Amino acid sequence: MLGMTEPQVWTLIGVFAAGMFGTMTLMSTMLLRSMQNGFEGMRAEFGSGIESARTDIRALHGRIDHLDRDVNAISRHLFGIDRG
Repeated sequence: MLGMTEPQVWTLIGVFAAGMFGTMTLMSTMLLRSMQNGFEGMRAEFGSGIESARTDIRALHGRIDHLDRDVNAISRHLFGIDRG
């Protein structure tokens, strides 16, 4: 083995193992952060979508209220009914 002594071989094994563990730690940390950022973005987008839907529903309720008022006015006018 290129004339290396046993302590040198074990030192190389230790350095290689430390490098592999360091690389695995770095990659797992980066993956975890990336996933957290993605989930936070999805939460924010989903939350804004829900808020947009709520705004649309409120607007729809307003239109239905106006439509109900208009239909009542037309029915009172056509049929001479006063619904008080």
